[in-house]
Amino acid sequence: MDDFATITQKRMTGGLRLDDIAGMNIHIDPGPGALVRSYQFGLDPRKLDAVMVSHSHTDHYTDAEVLIEAMTRGMTRHRGAVIGSLSVMEGYRSWGPCISDYHKGRSECLTLAPDETLRLGGLEIRGTETVHGDPTGVGFQLKTEELTVSYTSDTEYFDGLPEEHMGADVLISSVIRPENEHIRGHMCTDDFIKLVEEVRPRVAVMTHLGMKMILDNPEGEAMRVQEATKTRVLAARDGMSLKFDDGDLVDVHVKL
Repeated sequence: MDDFATITQKRMTGGLRLDDIAGMNIHIDPGPGALVRSYQFGLDPRKLDAVMVSHSHTDHYTDAEVLIEAMTRGMTRHRGAVIGSLSVMEGYRSWGPCISDYHKGRSECLTLAPDETLRLGGLEIRGTETVHGDPTGVGFQLKTEELTVSYTSDTEYFDGLPEEHMGADVLISSVIRPENEHIRGHMCTDDFIKLVEEVRPRVAVMTHLGMKMILDNPEGEAMRVQEATKTRVLAARDGMSLKFDDGDLVDVHVKL
């Protein structure tokens, strides 16, 4: 199973971070290693303004509480926001909760469901639907005046998925398997081609790659998506950063 990508750390599993989006720094899905990798790549977790968790699987939430401690200066200040699905924030059946009441005690805490929208400063955040093991899981679409970033989180492809992410300038998707190798609750490369064709983002990023994808040349799979969709497509790498200016991708850099 593709959980071995997390267990073996063939690729780092610290999630992703958006810096200076509507003036805020946000860490999304901080899985195992998020704290250590933040420092490794020159990112200070004490400068976070929000921690967001899409669903209650360990590869998406393991380091959430320690990042909340960093954001709140060791739980000594009322600072920042914690945003997550119902399972993450409150628990749902056998899923979660993933954030303790103690760690929710020093931040604004917001539960987000699909099609719900909230505002965080100058940022609009909408929950997007997923079809995955956690039935309350969400993706996130974050919108500013200059840029819209959509993150599918873990989901299989379904008929309504493109509509959930329409308007995205940047589409970030969990793409577990190469080619047409389907696995329940996740997308493969051929699914991602369909999604990119419908959404038509400026840039698309494949992330959360499974072991088969990692061993099967993810850059080659990204190129296949790019050629099929005529869209700039990147396969995420450890330490990869993208810089945008007025909604345009101006730099791609991989920190070692």
